[in-house]
Amino acid sequence: MSLKELVGQKTYEVWVDMLSRLVPTGRTHRLAPMIAGMLQYAADLAYEKHGNNLKEGTVGYALIEASEMYDPDEAVDLLSDVLGSLFADAEVEYERVSSQGEGYSVARSAIYEFIHWYDMPWEA
Repeated sequence: MSLKELVGQKTYEVWVDMLSRLVPTGRTHRLAPMIAGMLQYAADLAYEKHGNNLKEGTVGYALIEASEMYDPDEAVDLLSDVLGSLFADAEVEYERVSSQGEGYSVARSAIYEFIHWYDMPWEA
């Protein structure tokens, strides 16, 4: 099952349109929480539709597993293909270079926001 199949064609098309319009000139610190929200929505749907019966290797499984991780590297391994397809469908790049010449990734930043969705650092 693809992300498009999981969230539905209409929702997926809106997401693709949003990314195609917002990513080229958008700031990563603003884009990442928005994209993390998309992933959170998809994870919620996956759990609603399939509960704990998700098959390893599916988009739903990757989303649920990543949502329970705290290590961004592990979550990136699970979700890089999911976000790669979404960005490709939107025909935008998620890899960027800062003004200092350092590479960074909108997708990786979004995954970080996704795995820390429920964190409240002010309560620590």
